[in-house]
Amino acid sequence: MLKAIIIGNLGADPDEPRYTSDGRPFVRFNIASTYRGRGQDGEPQEKTEWVRVSVFGRQAEVVTQYLHKGSRVYVEGRLESRPWMDQQQQPRAGLEVLANDVQFMTNRSDDEASGMARSGPPREASPGAPQ
Repeated sequence: MLKAIIIGNLGADPDEPRYTSDGRPFVRFNIASTYRGRGQDGEPQEKTEWVRVSVFGRQAEVVTQYLHKGSRVYVEGRLESRPWMDQQQQPRAGLEVLANDVQFMTNRSDDEASGMARSGPPREASPGAPQ
């Protein structure tokens, strides 16, 4: 099993909820995670990677309700390869995280800009997790 931990920002609102054949809800969204550091030449560098995430069950309902474009999240889950066809009908493959833990994160500057502490969801979207 390949396990992934990603911290990043949603590139768009989560997709509309869908349902598995057994009626379990799931949603998908994309996260942009940016690495900032120095290259071998010592020059600053920045690289952004996009990762597709799928969330299932109660967690999917919470994600749909509270997350939106720009939301900062911590995602942990199983990494899987997903084949797809591009616009020219050429086969492609990408990686997707099947999340088992999604935690909402805030930036202090976001709270200060709004003039108040953030209200809303619990920091952790995992059902049954201590708050």
